[in-house]
Amino acid sequence: MRRRRSHVLWLGVPYLLYLGALPFVNKVRPVVLGLPFLFFWLLIATLVTPLAIWLTWRGDKRGSAR
Repeated sequence: MRRRRSHVLWLGVPYLLYLGALPFVNKVRPVVLGLPFLFFWLLIATLVTPLAIWLTWRGDKRGSAR
């Protein structure tokens, strides 16, 4: 029987933040926290990436304990 590995979908989040949404957020204005919107978006994507990797790791660890 195959294990469900839906937790691996978390690894798609950084991909979508960096590449999928890039054409839509490629704007200089508005300015958020003193940064152009594109730089702010990349900062948020960089901070979310370790979270997505941790969630995937946690789900994989749980699945291997069974």
